[in-house]
Amino acid sequence: MRERLTQVTYALFRLVTGALFACHGAQRLFGVLGGHQMLAGKMLVSGIVEFGGGVLVAVGLFAGIAAFISSGEMAYAYFTAHAPGGFWPILNHGELAVLYCFAFLFIAAHGAGRWSLGGLFHRR
Repeated sequence: MRERLTQVTYALFRLVTGALFACHGAQRLFGVLGGHQMLAGKMLVSGIVEFGGGVLVAVGLFAGIAAFISSGEMAYAYFTAHAPGGFWPILNHGELAVLYCFAFLFIAAHGAGRWSLGGLFHRR
C-alpha cells in the first residue's frame, strides 16, 4: 500500500511541478496568464524550455531529460538574474528558481515514474 501511495504522490508532484513550470513558459511564449510575450534572445529560449520541458515533465514523457535541462535553466536563471542581488534567495527573489532547480534535479534522478506516459510505453 505504501509503495502505491508513494508512486501516486510522486506522479502528482511531477504533474503539478511540470504544469506550473509550463505556465511560466506560456507567459513568455504566448503572453497569456498575466504575462507578456517575449520572443527574443534568452527569453525565447527560456520560454521554450519552460513550456516544452514543463509539459514533458507533467505528462512523464522523456521526463528525466526534460527535467535535467529545466534544472539547468533554473540554475542559470538563479545565478545570472538573482544571485547578483545578494546571497540569500529569499532576499534576492530567487527562491522559486532554486526550488524549481532542485525539484527538477530530483525528477531527473528519479525518472518519470510508473504513472506517466513514459511508464505506460515502457510497460508495453
